Amino acid sequence: MKSRSPTGGLVYSTETGRMCPECRQPVAQCICRAAPPPPPGDGMVRVSRETKGRAGKGVTLVKGLPLAPIELVALGKQLKAACGSGGTVKDGVIEVQGDHVERVMAALVAQGYVVKRSGG
Repeated sequence: MKSRSPTGGLVYSTETGRMCPECRQPVAQCICRAAPPPPPGDGMVRVSRETKGRAGKGVTLVKGLPLAPIELVALGKQLKAACGSGGTVKDGVIEVQGDHVERVMAALVAQGYVVKRSGG
């Protein structure tokens, strides 16, 4: 026997498009899935280079950005393009493959962030 959702399970309306299954509002007006606030920090973006757990391969890490996850992914894409390398965004940290600390710092300063180099 199928179980029914207490909210009715409405996910699409021909009038408004996609619907939030929790609050039954259009996705653009959803009140239950508001973006979480950015992580608290001291306003300083820290850029470092790390090789731990990566078989000696270095990556550039960017921590402390006060951005929502979607904006963080977009900034990560810009930084990877500026460095000409790959990378990812994990747990609020942008990882760029290779040693690109100076290049990443310059790109972030150009966008108006206060940047500090951390680590060795």
